[in-house]
Amino acid sequence: MIKPAALRRGDRVAIISPSGTILPERVDGACKALRQWGFEPVVGQHVLCQHRSWGAVNTGGTDDDRLADLLWAITDPSVKAILCSRGGYGTVRLLERVDASLISQNPKWLIGFSDISALHALWHRAGVMSLHASMAKQLTDHGTTGEVSEAMHAFITASAMPPYAVAPHPFNRSGEASGMLVGGNLAVLSALVGTPYNLLKPGCILFIEDVGEEIYRVERLLHQLRLAGVLPSLKGLIVGQFTRYHLDGALADTATDAHHHLYSMIAHMVAPYAYPVAFDFPIGHVDRNLPLPEGTTAHLQVSPSTTTLTFTP
Repeated sequence: MIKPAALRRGDRVAIISPSGTILPERVDGACKALRQWGFEPVVGQHVLCQHRSWGAVNTGGTDDDRLADLLWAITDPSVKAILCSRGGYGTVRLLERVDASLISQNPKWLIGFSDISALHALWHRAGVMSLHASMAKQLTDHGTTGEVSEAMHAFITASAMPPYAVAPHPFNRSGEASGMLVGGNLAVLSALVGTPYNLLKPGCILFIEDVGEEIYRVERLLHQLRLAGVLPSLKGLIVGQFTRYHLDGALADTATDAHHHLYSMIAHMVAPYAYPVAFDFPIGHVDRNLPLPEGTTAHLQVSPSTTTLTFTP
């Protein structure tokens, strides 16, 4: 995998909306944070566009609009990194319209998560590392300080990155594993299995998160991964945050109900396998959404006292 060049002060960072539509104040907040880091934000032409298609789904402009901004950000040599403004829906429509060789010829950090998992799959197809991380809302709400923002800055500037250490969880399965770290939104990545953009390959350490999916739908997605041979062939599994799902007709509270219901279902699904499993990892649609570099080699260690995730320099 190609690791994009580290960003330096004065580098230009493009902000684009390849998925859902974004509030103007969040773009302004992201620009402010990037300037505080010493970067020069450049905003795509269609970042604030809105397009209604297939019901109530709003995308950040038409497919052509969003594609134009994405291709500009990829090919403009003055742009050194790409920050996606938000997730939502619609990124999958762009995949087959982008020649992956453009990305490998112009390797630069892609930053985002949720529906942007589809673009991480495209970067992976091109053989280029990317950063699964928070977007404009995080930078607007929390600025450049705090664990999440500081870790994002460390990754894209190639600063020393200490291992993540996470509290143990009762459903954890102890063990150690090294492998390529890949993952993202479970629904998005599962939909790409069997396509040229599938990044869930044997021998990887997989991390997953999702939002707004019922427990039975998550189970269905995991059965798809099991039947496709993904779950049996993993080196390790990192289970992140599954937010805004319903339990007995009511919106579940992530902190308590996930522990007893959704997480127990996932633990049952992976019970036949021997690799380490870490639950309740801080990734997903939560404020503490720790950045994870897609395509790097990582070492996962799960013990009764802690979970650590170490990244290869």
